[in-house]
Parts: sequence; structure tokens; C-alpha cells
Amino acid sequence: MPASDALTTDVAPAFPSRANPRLIAGFFTVTVFVNAVLLFSVEPMFAKIVLPFLGGTPSVWNTCLVFFQAALLAGYAYAHLLARLAPGRRRVLHMAILALSCLLLPLRISAHGDPPVGSLGIIWLLALLTTSLGAQFVMLASGAPMLQRWLADTGHPDAGSPYFLYAASNLGSLIALLSYPVLIEPWLTLSSQRVMWSVGYVILVLLMGACSLIIAREESPAHNAPLPGRTSAQPIAARQRLRWIIYSAVPSSLLVGATSYISTDVAAVPLLWVLPLSTYLLTFVIVFATRPWIPRSWMERAEPHVLVLVAIPIFWSLRLPGLIGIVAHLIVLFVVAMVCHGELARSRPPASQLTEFFVWISVGGLLGGVLTALVAPIVFNGIYEYPLALAVAGMLRPAKTADRGFRPGDLILPAVLGLCLVVATIRGGTPPDVVPLLVTMAFGTAVFSFRNRPMRFSLALAAVFIAGHLRASLAVGQTRVVDSERSFFGVYRVAREAGSPLIKLYHGTTLHGAQFVVPARRLTPLTYYHPAGPSGDIFGRTSAAMQPRRRIAVVGLGTGSLACYGHAGEQWTYFEIDPVVAEIAQNPRFFTFLRDCPPAVRIVLGDARLTLRKQGEARYDILALDAFSSDAIPVHLLTREAFQIYFRLLAPGGVIAVHISNQHLDIEPVVAAIANDIGAVARVRRDTLISESDQADGRSQAAWVILGRSVDDLGALAGDERWRALRRRTDVVAWTDDFSNIIRVFNWH
Repeated sequence: MPASDALTTDVAPAFPSRANPRLIAGFFTVTVFVNAVLLFSVEPMFAKIVLPFLGGTPSVWNTCLVFFQAALLAGYAYAHLLARLAPGRRRVLHMAILALSCLLLPLRISAHGDPPVGSLGIIWLLALLTTSLGAQFVMLASGAPMLQRWLADTGHPDAGSPYFLYAASNLGSLIALLSYPVLIEPWLTLSSQRVMWSVGYVILVLLMGACSLIIAREESPAHNAPLPGRTSAQPIAARQRLRWIIYSAVPSSLLVGATSYISTDVAAVPLLWVLPLSTYLLTFVIVFATRPWIPRSWMERAEPHVLVLVAIPIFWSLRLPGLIGIVAHLIVLFVVAMVCHGELARSRPPASQLTEFFVWISVGGLLGGVLTALVAPIVFNGIYEYPLALAVAGMLRPAKTADRGFRPGDLILPAVLGLCLVVATIRGGTPPDVVPLLVTMAFGTAVFSFRNRPMRFSLALAAVFIAGHLRASLAVGQTRVVDSERSFFGVYRVAREAGSPLIKLYHGTTLHGAQFVVPARRLTPLTYYHPAGPSGDIFGRTSAAMQPRRRIAVVGLGTGSLACYGHAGEQWTYFEIDPVVAEIAQNPRFFTFLRDCPPAVRIVLGDARLTLRKQGEARYDILALDAFSSDAIPVHLLTREAFQIYFRLLAPGGVIAVHISNQHLDIEPVVAAIANDIGAVARVRRDTLISESDQADGRSQAAWVILGRSVDDLGALAGDERWRALRRRTDVVAWTDDFSNIIRVFNWH
């Protein structure tokens, strides 16, 4: 049924206007636009505020996203309940509640104690978001459906189809998200952002009040009863509600999955959060526009192509590099969301039922977010929810009625396809090798041929993903995953390559440590911690390194290999936020550094900023910062306030070592600016020229910065030409807890 046909039963009479209908529509559009800007600018802002409480992990944003979806549902449900009241009464009640919510301004954090360790931090974060932002967010969430319903209750020419306001709302949301990392975050501190947002909230309340007065002035007493000329809409069938839920849940799940993919290997920062969410919102803007910019048929034809293309690297366990990977997964999200949201727009109900419509699509959005961000990390030990959502998206493809029924071939052909894939690829090798490439082309063509039968196409995609998992576990001559664990902070894999003397730990796709399985070499630190690299200098040639019975603090545990630079009788303290990492590092089946290396080792669980602050007058000779979430460095550990804590805990003559290896962010000028601000002496060594024999021996490229109170603290490193002065940039200032600018240091190559 075309979208226009869905609205013919809800036609309003001409507007009995004392004002220009276009002027009123314009005023409502401005109000809903401002409402959306406030709603979606507070999301990255507040997530950035709470990020330091839980270690700066990308999962913080996904948890925030689930909260925002839940609050959005609460706002839509509130608007739907108010829609049952008479128009005048609902406006008065809403304005009263909206005015009362201003008493909670200015926006502030309502934290009660430190977050618990591990996955319980999710509950703590959700409670924090509810008490700090819940009321204001729910009121903002109700704004768009409320204004649409207000207009629908009048005789305005657009009353029968006020969905153009929904498109305007999503456009405001999109602009707010894109503006935050480009225009707001680089120029305003978090304190200024909170104040400006609070002022904007008050302005919105005044705009909503003006809209209420306009409607009251234009309507007659008869408007408190159903408008003449309108017929009752047909009740919404349960099957239709279920379709709305499913078609909104799948894009929401892909949104969370794409966000995790992009931010895990770069940084948990608003710049990367907003890309998937902006893509997601853009599809709503397009499909609900009065004249959609892109025909839905184009996206329906493109969808099988992108689903098959993204299935190939997933099958081969290949990760698309850098910007290519980001763009590829954003395209997948855009195309699938366009198809699913296009179906929502096509099946939207008459204006009198729009609040219920928004409730059900919000239920679907929340369901997709909860399953992906909260349930999947508990149920799965790998990232399986993303390919699962892709397979379900294939099932939701539009098709002729005759092609939607189930046939035996819909199950048999995908099963045979998956079995053949495993058999054909189990012997090893990956594209661009000739044989794997030919296999990929053949089976990709087979899956694509099922595109007109959604059930068969979906099950074929699922078979490819399952076959990929089996291939990885059974493959001969390739990397074997010894153990896989998942927590709130990500996925960890302990793996060993066939014929290699090394066992390795990966977080996401980033190597986080390795150990020789040969007993004679098991206590040699490897990868970024190799004795021939910067780590060997830091723990062997600084003034602090020469002290007897040193006290060492290390932020970030990994495999614990740095402990092998210690001596008997020394006290080493590791600060680690994830209990799963501690379990892996202490499991002698995998790594034995903590068990066999000489010093006494203590592990303190919790975020390093919070736990270090509680160390009192502890005096460390060396404090090493080696905290990563996959390849992403937690920003809150690189602020001026954080370094003030580090230096307070440093013994006379002690040094701070900062691991800054990162392919996406140039951290060196940030540390240089902080060192200049606090008057510290700093040097950097970039160990980039690694021979093939060194790589085979377990050595990796590494970059470390050493900081001390004076040049003498650096010991022999002060005169070592490999350790040079830090490179400073005039456009990079010291980061603080109130301000950081990731765009300035992002590597765009």
C-alpha cells in the first residue's frame, strides 16, 4: 500500500486560521528541529562525561545508546498516553511537566560512589544515566510525536500527514550529531557545553509553550471533539505491530554492531560514535521526507550486493583496514536501514495513530540495542550478533508473495552450500590466493542467486557465517584459537599459529602480548615489550631502574610480560579494569609471566584513575601506562589531571613511561603539551625499523614516551640519540578532563 493511501482516512478540513498555515507549519518545524538538536547533542556529550568512570571502553557508548533508546521509548509511550486526553488538557499537562523538568537544570552528574568492577558496571552506568539525565531526555523524546499530534488535532492542511515533522526531527538529530565532534567538542569545554545545553532546554520550553498557545488560539471548542470529516482509523493488527518491531530492531542491532567495529580499534570518542548513528538517522530523514531523495527500489536492489560482499571478509575472518572498513560497514548499515525503515514509512498509519506507531518502532529499536549491547556479550564469546543481524536482514527483503512461502530447498540448498564451503576451504589459505579467491567468487555468486527468495537468501548467509566459524576452528596450517572470552570491555582471544613458537593474546583485532612456549625462552618479554626495544631501556637504563628493591606500577595488565623486567624482592602492582584479562594472564595454560617472573605481583581491579587516586602516599619508581581497549587509548588517562595524579605517586627520581603505539591516533603531541604544561622532561623512542628475523623472534614496532621531573631522572636515555625530544604542535593543546580534541590527532591516512 503506498504511503499516500495509508492517510486517506484521516483528512482534515481546511484550517480555520487566523494565521498563515505555512507560518504555523514553519514554527512547528523550527520547534521540533530545536528539540531534536538538544536530544542528540546531549547523547555524545553525556557519554563523553561518563566515559572515564568505566575505563573509556567503547561499550560505554553502546550502553548509553541502549539507555537513550529506552528513554526514547518512554518518551513515545508518554506522548501516546497523553494522546488519549482531550487536546486542550493534554497540552496544559505536558507544558506543566515540561516546566517542572527545568528544576533539574543545569545538567549535572549524579554519581553515587565508584562503579563496580566488571560487567556490573553496566547496571551502575544505567542508574547514573537515569538519575542524571532521565527526566529531561524523556521529555525531549516525547517532543516530536507530541508536536505531530498537536498539529494532527487541528484543521491545518497538513494535519492528515504530519510526518514531515518527523523528517525534520531526524534532520535536526543528524545535524546535531555531525556538529558535535566538528564544531562543539573541539571548541567548547564540557562545562560550557552543559551550560549552553541547559539554556537551550529553557528556550525549547518557551518554543513549546508558544506552539501550545498558537494551537489554542486557532482551535475552536469543537476541536476538543473529533474533527468533522475524519473517519475512525482501522485498529492496528498485532501482526502489523510485530512487523514494525522487527523492521526497526534489525537496523538498531546493526547500528550497535557497526559502532563497536569502528570505535574498538580507534578510540572511544564522539567523532567515531556519531558516524554510525548519523548514518542510521539519515535513513529516517530520507524515507519519511515528503519527497524521498533516494528511491526505495534502488536500495532494495543494492541490498543483496552489500550483504554478500560484507559476508566474504566475515567468512574469511578478514578485517577491512582503516577507512575502507569504516566506509564499508557504514554502507551496509545505510542500505539495510534504508530498506527496513523504508518499509516502516510505507506502512505508517493515519495521523490519529502516529503516537502508537512511534511506540512500536521504539520498542523494536530498544530490543535490537538490548540484544546486541547487553545480551550478546553475556551469551556469546565472540562477535556473532553482527552476522546474525545481517542474516535476518536478508530475510526481511521485499519479495513477491509467491516467493515468501517456505520450500524444502530453502533449507537444503543453504545447508549444502555451507558444507561445501567448509570442505573447500579447510586446507588453509585466504584471498587473494588464487584458489580461495575462486571459491569466494563461486559461492558468493550462489548466495546472490537466492536474492529473490528472502528465506533462502537469509539461510544461505547464515550458512556462510557458520561455515566461516567452522573453517576457522578446523583449518589446517592456520591460527588456532586456544581460548575466547568476552566481557563488557570486548572480546579476548588466546591464539597460536601453526608452527609458531608463540602463544598470543588479542583484544578485538589488536595484539596485546605474546609468550614463547619453549621453556628456555618463556620469560622473555615480547611484542611491544621486547628487551631490544624502548621497554628494555625504560626498565634497564633510567635512574629509577638502577634503584634497589624498586616499586613498579603498571596500568594495563595484558599478559603481564613487563613483570619479567623485575627482580626478586620487588613489589609490582598492576592496575587492570577487566577481571577477564586478569583470569587469562594468571592461567598457566596460556601465560606464565605472573607466576614465573621474579617480583611479587599484586593486581588491583578497577579503572586506573579511580584506583590510583586511592593509593595515598604510595611512591613508585616507575609508573608505566599501557592501557588499551583493543587499539584505542582511553582518553581520560591522557589528561593533565591524570598526569598530576601520576606524578604525585612518583618517588624522587622516578619516571613515567607511556606506551603510545597506535596506527590511528598521533598521541605524541598530546603528551608533549601536557609535559610542557606541568614542567616535566620528556623523550620518545619510536622503534619502527624491525627486521623480519626480529619479527619472527616476537618483536613488534613500538613507541614509548618517558617523563621525569628532571633530565637526571632519565638516566642514560637523556643522552641516547634514539630517545629524542617530543614533537610539539601549535594546534594541539594539553587535554584535560574538561576538554579533548581527537580530530587534531587523528591519522587520516
